[in-house]
Amino acid sequence: MNAQESTILLFRNTMRITDGHLEGFRSAIARAVAFAERHGPQLMVETFVDEERMLAHSFQVYQDSEAVRIHWKLADPYIQEVMKHCRVERFEVFGEPDADVAAGVRSALSEQCELTFTPRIAGFVRFAGGLRA
Repeated sequence: MNAQESTILLFRNTMRITDGHLEGFRSAIARAVAFAERHGPQLMVETFVDEERMLAHSFQVYQDSEAVRIHWKLADPYIQEVMKHCRVERFEVFGEPDADVAAGVRSALSEQCELTFTPRIAGFVRFAGGLRA
């Protein structure tokens, strides 16, 4: 598969955790990720917390734009719970979502944070061995 044929999307979400909400954020993220692991379409979800700076970084990999739409439908209550404890500071989309998903991301985020779209040039995925935490 060449770069033009790839439908893989990688989202990087940088969140500023609200002062006094670190434990609530951790709990909400743990529930959201557990739900995504059982029911979500993501190929990978990883979240990291920088307590010193009160920032969290979430990485999600999707097979394609349809998987993103499925995620939005399934996970909205979990997303809302997480957002009670933080605000999105930066959202990066790597890959080229279809027009519907690009518009959805812009509509949801563009006014509240820095939003970027970066097209893919080359790469591969090696998840078949089961990288698990």
